Amino acid sequence: MVKKRATLLGAMLRAGKQQRRSAARLIGALVASPSSRKKAAASPRTAAAPGRWLSLHFSSLTARMRYWLYLPASVPPGAAMPLLVMLHGCEQTATSFAEGTRMNTLAEKAGYAVLYPQQSATAHPQRCWKWYDRATQQGGGDAATIAALVRAVLLAYPIDRSRIYIAGISAGAAMAHIVALHHPDVFAAVGLHSGPVFGAGHSTIGALGVMQHGAASRSEAAIAEVLAGQPGRLALPTIVIHGEDDAVVRPVNQMQLAGQAMHLNGSATQTEKLTAKLATTRTRAYQVRDVLRGRQLVLRLVRIAGLQHAWSGGDPRYKFNAAPGPDAGKMMLAFFARQRLI
Repeated sequence: MVKKRATLLGAMLRAGKQQRRSAARLIGALVASPSSRKKAAASPRTAAAPGRWLSLHFSSLTARMRYWLYLPASVPPGAAMPLLVMLHGCEQTATSFAEGTRMNTLAEKAGYAVLYPQQSATAHPQRCWKWYDRATQQGGGDAATIAALVRAVLLAYPIDRSRIYIAGISAGAAMAHIVALHHPDVFAAVGLHSGPVFGAGHSTIGALGVMQHGAASRSEAAIAEVLAGQPGRLALPTIVIHGEDDAVVRPVNQMQLAGQAMHLNGSATQTEKLTAKLATTRTRAYQVRDVLRGRQLVLRLVRIAGLQHAWSGGDPRYKFNAAPGPDAGKMMLAFFARQRLI
């Protein structure tokens, strides 16, 4: 499979203008790992949880976006709730992502509202967020629309402004990272599952190269550029979850994302703690590496043995979800519970 992807990448690089257009359409097919190339269950009208499940549209002068919002029944009316923004990956919808991750059920127990923006099939045929677009990486494009949507939700619902988080998988993780980087006054922390490193790509072919090889030459410089444009910016606590056997977005990306988080959060003052977890009958072996700045947990890296390109502990009836744990949703919520925007 790896050899086939390498051969295809070489062909794409040699392609002419017409072939490059065709190559863009192939990226959605490439992101399906062997374990997830099955027909997804039909998108449900409601996600299985007792709260309110709203299907809505956001419109601005420059953009329009469909989204879903989960409001937990466990929170009294009018009480302030933490908000989690969840961004799906390629070939997913907001509803299939909600069902696959079971995040509404987890959020109900924790008292979270959950916002699921959905990429339009008109914007990208596989519903991929265009994380590799240069303007988007600078805070425009999809990133600007998502940020505007979040601010609209904050005005419409009782949200605790100190507890707003954003997370995603694959292209959704990359987009969550971009949005959080450019809006430090909004997000208290970010969760990245199987995501590519920030700051490189800048084309569909370039994006595929980042997914396979990372972006070592751009990794630190990209974060330095963000910091230069935001003097005095706040830290961005980050949890990064990745599978050891991910051949779509290779684990080198996790290591480079870790380096970016260390740089962003002031690595000179940090200490580290490493924990190895043994496998059980329903959980793969995994390793947790925590980085603290003083007493604050600013970075958690989770590397999961045997996991391919899929949400750990998800519902395998939906694309890009793997049944064996650890449960990525629970891990993210546990990390977010320790973070507040000051």
